[in-house]
Amino acid sequence: MRAGTRVLLVEDDPSIVGFVEPELRRAGFQVSCAYDGLSGLEEARVFVPELVVLDIMLPKLDGVGVLKRLRQGGSRVPVVMLTARDATMDKVHSLDLGADDYLTKPFEMDELLARMRALLRRVEGEEILRVADLEVNTATREVRRGERQIALTAREYDLLEYMALNPRRVLSRDLLLSRVWDREFGVTGNAVEVYIAYLRKKVDAPGERKLIHTIRGAGYALKGT
Repeated sequence: MRAGTRVLLVEDDPSIVGFVEPELRRAGFQVSCAYDGLSGLEEARVFVPELVVLDIMLPKLDGVGVLKRLRQGGSRVPVVMLTARDATMDKVHSLDLGADDYLTKPFEMDELLARMRALLRRVEGEEILRVADLEVNTATREVRRGERQIALTAREYDLLEYMALNPRRVLSRDLLLSRVWDREFGVTGNAVEVYIAYLRKKVDAPGERKLIHTIRGAGYALKGT
């Protein structure tokens, strides 16, 4: 990510703007804010953002309408949707219209930043996530550790990619369930433990430095030191 990358935040809740905007600036982004859908469209035209963080529930024109008009106008700017409604149809509709990712409120700032950086890496052609000697190719879904190629199932890959997008961060079971399994019906925290065990067997081979760590009482972390 280049310093000064332009981000447009379209959000009508002053408390969220007051928290997110300074955090984005501290992370090195150039930020512009809009507080309703129509203003967001105008600011997108003038500011020409490289990424948009867009709330779904907006006055004058909702976020889905903003997204639809952006895409109809030919804009391919990466868009992260924010929604207070944990409804699958909201997410599916937004993704169908061309959203690149979404977060459900309340969210952690580290999570938003990780999603944004992942999208910008893809746009800028940076597709390899690295943690120590582990490489995760987000374009081909291939994983290597040193010279060793690692074969993963689709779910194992999704879990490892999410951890690699958040290196060193302690990820709780509930967070992993929400982001990797999207709260699928009938899936419990035990699934996280099972798949972490699967990953350990494949990623941390005998004699290699351990990368997948259990943080007792808190969750799991992918880190090289």
